[in-house]
Amino acid sequence: MLHEIDGGIEWHGGHQVVRVEPWGTDSVRVRAGLSHLRSDIPGALGERPASDAKIRIDDDSGIPTARLVNGEVTAEVGDDGMLRFVRTATGAELLAERRAHFWWPGPRVFSSTGNGYYRIEQRFAAYEGERVFGLGQHTHGLLDQKGAVIDLVQRNAEVSVPFLVSSRGYGLLWNSPAVGRVELADNGTRWVADSARQIDYWITTGPDPAAVLDHYAAATGRAPMLPEWASGFWQSKLRYKTQEELLEVAREYKRRGLPLAVIVADFFHWTHLGDWRFDPAEWPDPAAMVRELREMGTELMVSVWPSVSPLSENYDDMLRRGLLVATEQGPPVHADWADKGVAAKVQVSFYDATNPRARAYVWEKVRRNYLDLGVRVWWLDACEPEVKPGHQENLRYHAGPGAEVGNIYPAEHARGFHEGMLAAGETEVVTLCRSAWAGSQRYGAALWSGDIAATFASLRAQIRAGLNVAMSGIPWWTTDIGGFHGGDQESPEYRELLVRWFQYGVFCPLLRLHGFREPFVDELHPQMSGGPNEVWSYGEEVYGHLRELLFLRERLRPYVMEQMRAAHERGLPPMRPLFVDFPDDDRAWAVEDAFLFGPDVLVAPVTEYGAREREVYLPAGARWRDPWTGEVHEGGAAIRLAAPLERAPVLVREGADVPIAGDAPESAR
Repeated sequence: MLHEIDGGIEWHGGHQVVRVEPWGTDSVRVRAGLSHLRSDIPGALGERPASDAKIRIDDDSGIPTARLVNGEVTAEVGDDGMLRFVRTATGAELLAERRAHFWWPGPRVFSSTGNGYYRIEQRFAAYEGERVFGLGQHTHGLLDQKGAVIDLVQRNAEVSVPFLVSSRGYGLLWNSPAVGRVELADNGTRWVADSARQIDYWITTGPDPAAVLDHYAAATGRAPMLPEWASGFWQSKLRYKTQEELLEVAREYKRRGLPLAVIVADFFHWTHLGDWRFDPAEWPDPAAMVRELREMGTELMVSVWPSVSPLSENYDDMLRRGLLVATEQGPPVHADWADKGVAAKVQVSFYDATNPRARAYVWEKVRRNYLDLGVRVWWLDACEPEVKPGHQENLRYHAGPGAEVGNIYPAEHARGFHEGMLAAGETEVVTLCRSAWAGSQRYGAALWSGDIAATFASLRAQIRAGLNVAMSGIPWWTTDIGGFHGGDQESPEYRELLVRWFQYGVFCPLLRLHGFREPFVDELHPQMSGGPNEVWSYGEEVYGHLRELLFLRERLRPYVMEQMRAAHERGLPPMRPLFVDFPDDDRAWAVEDAFLFGPDVLVAPVTEYGAREREVYLPAGARWRDPWTGEVHEGGAAIRLAAPLERAPVLVREGADVPIAGDAPESAR
């Protein structure tokens, strides 16, 4: 049965109910459940925008059908509840639901897991030649993910943002934080939630991928404007163990005349996990440290973990108040981790970021112990949360069972800091997060690619990962330059990797050097501290290259901020695949190892040891200039680009004024 309801269409068949509503420009939201639809399941979409969508229900032929026209997308609903989405102007099919079998099951399947929860499937048709991008960040090394199976679960370096952009001209958000997977097979697409109560998805279209990203940002929240200071260089290592050690590194950058926007106090600066305060034995005067850094033009970023040790001064109080993530069975213990001053690992809990009272409690500790001392930049590490083992089905959050809502945790964690900063009168919010979900961008969340290997293969995978993050609606992204795990300062191959990675990092939205370098030096916890990781730590030749790259980034910062303005206003990520700007160039859709940084810089990272040139495809519709040689190349063809170690392998759109080549100031040593 089809009928109109509150500006949308509702279909009932047996116990199943499906609601189709206009939801933003050229966009439609679909919800489906058994008996009734719920409004208490968290998601990424805000309030339904006003709409002038047109609805028509036709039963003249005896077979009722319905159409909802919202701008350039039209949703067609059959009398069997099957949905088909077409481009309004042409009638061309964008996406259609498909049955699994001619008899049973249909496109939507609810298989009971008990107590009103279901293993849910939603099926769509597959299309020959379709390419699929987005879906968060993954280490599989793919840009086009058609043919892949992607787990919808948060893990270190595996970030679930269930939004995809299709080469067929649509974007689709699976608006469910449930644990599950998406299968992008040749014989159909299937979204699966392991245990949930209803289906919720949103589909949009537009004339090009940039419009699709704009609609998504409008629906899930636009990224704020990046603060200008955050567009510079961020220095980090595992880890600066004392206030004096960190300050001496910042002073050395100053002595050498090198730019330094941010320096990081990593984990173990605290007394215990969950105390959320500096250890006074190692950090005796944080307020003075922050003042000295700010006088040098440097912000201090502090690592804040969501885990709470039973040794913490806050543990008993949070347990009593119900602010820790609960478990279905057993005590509220979620991982084993090293704590300060204890040789053995302890059993830690995570605070419940889906609980507004818990967010307020943690923020109050952070405000008092960090913000009031001048700290205003936050590193939200381990925010998947990093439960071990990763049994979300054993967790119970304030927002619901872990299997149904667990993927939303990192977005809610970032939300707590965003709301806390705004309430404290701060207008510039930047949180560096290891995980994210749909809508994280609206909370000032910058994503980094997690604890990755220090290899050329890892660098190759980062290029694809970063571009898929961009297509997932998260414009602020970075990596651990040089990789996280390891890195031998004396190895010629590693030194070259560091230079090539830095050349790539200069053209990432955020530029950040971090890693767990050899040798490992902490006596109590050898795995918890590594060797030097400053730009001068790898010999004079490497230092010379990195110094030049630092000043290249400085020259680029006005251009970077122009791209951040576009991200804020239009949802257009600074780093993006070639096809975003050149959607009519079929070859641009297949390029996975190069990208655009803004509209005018084509970046072609070198990802092979010893390579001094590489092939790069130049998209049609523009001419491209080598900023180092002045040579101009026609678009629509591949060229061999010279890439000596001393220069970043990039090209500039002809006519654009982007200051790539230049000299470092004489004061820089």
